Amino acid sequence: MASRPGFFEQVNRTFDGAARHLSLPPGLLEQIKSCNAVYHVAFPLKRDDGEIEVIHGWRAHHSQHRLPVKGGIRLSDHASEDEVTALAALMTYKCALVDVPYGGAKGGIRVDKEAYSDQEVERIVRRYIFELVQRNCIGPGVDVPGPDMGVGEREISWMADTYLALSRGELGAAGAITGKPVSQGGVRGRVEATGRGVYFGLREAVAQAEDMADLGLSPGLDGKRVVIQGLGNVGFHAGKFVTADGAIVVGILEREGAIYDPKGLDVEAVRAHREGGGSILELDATERLPASESARGLEWACDILIPAALESVITEENAPRIQAKIIAEGANGPTTASAAQYLVERGILQLPDLYLNAGGVTVSYFEWVKNLSHVRFGRMEQRFKGATTKKILDAVEGLVGKPFEKSLVDSLAVGASEEDLVNSGLEETMVSAFHEIREAAHRLETDLRTAAFVVSIEKVATAYRERGIFP
Repeated sequence: MASRPGFFEQVNRTFDGAARHLSLPPGLLEQIKSCNAVYHVAFPLKRDDGEIEVIHGWRAHHSQHRLPVKGGIRLSDHASEDEVTALAALMTYKCALVDVPYGGAKGGIRVDKEAYSDQEVERIVRRYIFELVQRNCIGPGVDVPGPDMGVGEREISWMADTYLALSRGELGAAGAITGKPVSQGGVRGRVEATGRGVYFGLREAVAQAEDMADLGLSPGLDGKRVVIQGLGNVGFHAGKFVTADGAIVVGILEREGAIYDPKGLDVEAVRAHREGGGSILELDATERLPASESARGLEWACDILIPAALESVITEENAPRIQAKIIAEGANGPTTASAAQYLVERGILQLPDLYLNAGGVTVSYFEWVKNLSHVRFGRMEQRFKGATTKKILDAVEGLVGKPFEKSLVDSLAVGASEEDLVNSGLEETMVSAFHEIREAAHRLETDLRTAAFVVSIEKVATAYRERGIFP
């Protein structure tokens, strides 16, 4: 049996399929597809017991058609050059698709966090950033990392602090790392951003009555059955927001196993139970799968499947057994190229990762802009807009001759906060991008994934041409 193509090759296969819809010079296509640079670092870690271990890490700069490049850093025991290169490529196309002015990058450190103490993890993270600084491949105008798998606000704080200590008074130093706590220059709404973006994109897709009729579904999320793989930051918030809009989460897949209940599962209660040290297999459910069989949960009966964990979990082998009518890709690269084509032939609607999980980088962009401007969003206009609204309400009261309830006035006469503005910007980005992709798919008579790549490639090609590199 032939081995499965590498992750970067999977991405490039999809790229090649999309490129056939475009009349671009072969040299330009090859430049867009190629990875500009990959940095491999190896450094010693002194373990708490005195033993020395060599840690390996990578940082890929896929495309520098826009600067800085942007992409998360992950801590994973299967991190590799192929993985970070593929993810950096996806970041290039993702940023172009949603009009975020970055090139694509990605980083990875090959460690299993569970096997190291907190002090060891801190030493690993700080040394990795030090190595990037020494190679001049990190900075607010060069490369702006952010959080990814295994990296949360704690690790981001260490990264930002390390860069700040080495920056020697650089004015925009806070903009070198995104995903920071608000107290360190982060932006409100960043934690939920990727999951909220999944929700906005999914909400817009199921609102298209014509598309839902083709799938035998009614418009809207109300009553839709959802299975989620991965209850981390992305999967949890996506599940929380779709549930609030009427969807029913019937299945959850995690490391320790998977549970299914057609009556619905409370994602907040499940997460709280796991954070308290419990296993999802201890919770009430009509069906349970052990860790060794957890992936079979992808095949459970549902309307919407949200893979929000690892890449390449939907393959040629299990694609025939997928029962979902919509696959909403919260993770990066969860569907292999061959499986994606098979699912298209089956008529399953796929909302590609290239688009659907762009919420994180979109809000990271807002954070970067905030850091470079040194002004919190809404600071200068929030009270002015609130006062303006109050004047309008007072005028309307005078016309109708009847005062409004004070509680109503208090709720309306308020200017937008930073979080309001961030969420509004994210919603606008996801809604606009969806319709751009959908229009391209109809025009080219192709699927949404291919259409998303076509739109992205066109935008990257335009950037190269504007620089005078290609005719």
